[in-house]
Amino acid sequence: MDAPALGLGLQSRITEILDRCTSCGACVEVCPMPGPAGLDTGDPRALAGGVLTILRGGAHGDAARWAAVCSGSGHCIPACAYGVNPRFMLAMARLAGTARAEPQARRKTGFAAFGAMTAGVRVLSRLQLPPDLLARFRPDDDTPGDPAQGPQAEPPDVVFYTGCNLMKTPHIALLCLDIMDALGVRYRVMGGPSHCCGVLQFRAGDLATAERISFRTIDRLAKAAPRALSWCPTCQIQLGETIAPSRNDQFDMSPFVRFLAERLETLKPLLIHKVSKRVGLHEHPGVAGITEAAQTILRAIPGLDFVELEQTRVGYMCNSLNALPAYKRDLHRHQLEAAKAAGVTTLAGIYHTCHRELCSHELDWPFEVVNFLELVGESMGSGRPDLFKRLKMMQDVDAILVDSAAMLDVNHLSIEEARGIILDQMLAEQSLPLQTASGT
Repeated sequence: MDAPALGLGLQSRITEILDRCTSCGACVEVCPMPGPAGLDTGDPRALAGGVLTILRGGAHGDAARWAAVCSGSGHCIPACAYGVNPRFMLAMARLAGTARAEPQARRKTGFAAFGAMTAGVRVLSRLQLPPDLLARFRPDDDTPGDPAQGPQAEPPDVVFYTGCNLMKTPHIALLCLDIMDALGVRYRVMGGPSHCCGVLQFRAGDLATAERISFRTIDRLAKAAPRALSWCPTCQIQLGETIAPSRNDQFDMSPFVRFLAERLETLKPLLIHKVSKRVGLHEHPGVAGITEAAQTILRAIPGLDFVELEQTRVGYMCNSLNALPAYKRDLHRHQLEAAKAAGVTTLAGIYHTCHRELCSHELDWPFEVVNFLELVGESMGSGRPDLFKRLKMMQDVDAILVDSAAMLDVNHLSIEEARGIILDQMLAEQSLPLQTASGT
């Protein structure tokens, strides 16, 4: 492996997997992905053993396919009786495939993916927020606490790590800050491409760049506060499950949603307004405890009627299903139909990527689509407008540009660049087509 520290750490963990794994097939039996991928699961031991063949440097077509479609649901982790993390094992099998490409090709692939992500985050966040609010998310390595609040007399309790893509839907990030402010949590905000988790380079097999980016980010987060709170499940898994253990790091990072549920008794007195809505939750099981935490928070909101929706619990976020687009479309269709059948007024999601894909379906279905923190904010009396949804529901790039003229000007964005990002990273991000005719 071409990254000395990271490569050695990963190889050590692979060696441990090869020592521990018995190919019992328990991970295959609980995985929701082989069936949709068309893989034969009649002999789960053979599929699990195929992954070990790949990790030993061999080839196994079905196991490679299984690794390629892994959506990170995490059902496999508690299923293993031998101390193996099968999700990490499959990630290493995927990495073995990308590592066969020439180093220059891997760097080019990672660089292209990172560049596209960076452009999307920069443009979409600036279409929605003026400079003063954007400044709240600008990392400041010399100032403890929230940069918008200036130096604090006391060090922060936590660092709120936005990751990168959360800023495409910045109202969710602002709600997180509003809630921490109300709870009296001292925090510092870090994230964005300058503090990336390195997953795009890692997936491309460019371990040298992934090591440089991810190690630097972990070091900066650890220096900023004793505990980091993640929003993005990709970042949580990449830094907390893949990178930190591979360098023997005791780095403390946990999901913001679980952190909020831990403080439910402090939060409850702040939920002073009734939210008279019938709410179903769009769920992903990939990061343990997130769904349960979100449900607990929603059930604490006065007036809110929580409804359990029939759904397939798979993946850690909607984009983790991209390898099987037809399956993903079917899941979204089934979810929307289940929400309608349950008579909900509101379909609430947890993650930013899911919200970007689902929010515009509000045009076609008899319920609103929101992030669940919007309901928390509504009960607290401190809402934030969902400008991403408002723009995307226009379904017309020219209408969006006209509506965003003031933001384009104040944030010095060109119409040409904004047009491309709106088309490619807003309107085209729609796995299940809308029934409403598009104006694009």
